[in-house]
Amino acid sequence: MSEHLLSVQQVCDAYTELRIRVGDLMRSITSKQALTVVPHCPQWTVKDCFAHMIGVPEDVINGQMDGVATDAWTDRQVQRHKQDPVAELLKIWETNAPVFGKILPNIPQPVLSQFMFDQTTHEHDIRAALNKPGARDSVAVAVAEGFLRNSLSQNGDPAIASLANHEMKGFEFLRSLSGRRSKTQISKNGFNLQLVEMFIAGMPYDIPDNDVSDD
Repeated sequence: MSEHLLSVQQVCDAYTELRIRVGDLMRSITSKQALTVVPHCPQWTVKDCFAHMIGVPEDVINGQMDGVATDAWTDRQVQRHKQDPVAELLKIWETNAPVFGKILPNIPQPVLSQFMFDQTTHEHDIRAALNKPGARDSVAVAVAEGFLRNSLSQNGDPAIASLANHEMKGFEFLRSLSGRRSKTQISKNGFNLQLVEMFIAGMPYDIPDNDVSDD
């Protein structure tokens, strides 16, 4: 296993903690807040983003993996829950948790950590939209950071691979390399912008044109 990836048990524990944490957050908001546009995913509301988060394990359980990780796949998750209130989404998440919990440790690395990278990224997208920051030092962030560092280290371009050992740590490293910081912000964070652009060009997200904030 890569030196950058956390153990399977750590990833599974991180997901359990995230699920409880995000569930509590979603239970605390109003129906109006659920319709807040997510700045990092402007095509989605908070509820849409949450629908995607519950939709991934839902699809894994039901074997609906056609086009996995594509925009079409994630859009189907959002669309099938378009009319469901947050309370119903929470019920689905909780109902599926025991079943998915048995599947999760059997997902091979680095796909397992990639799943948590996606979940963690969207937890903080939702937090940013609601102006409810938190959990930036969570195990989930460490798992997501490890996934990115592993992905970088495996890159065929030695210059891009060298970013795996960048001195920046934690939350800001995650946001800088997950399409949640502008070119200006990425440069200010001490990254070689050209290398980051080349890395992100191979990922299913883009660098935003304008500065974005999680605060």
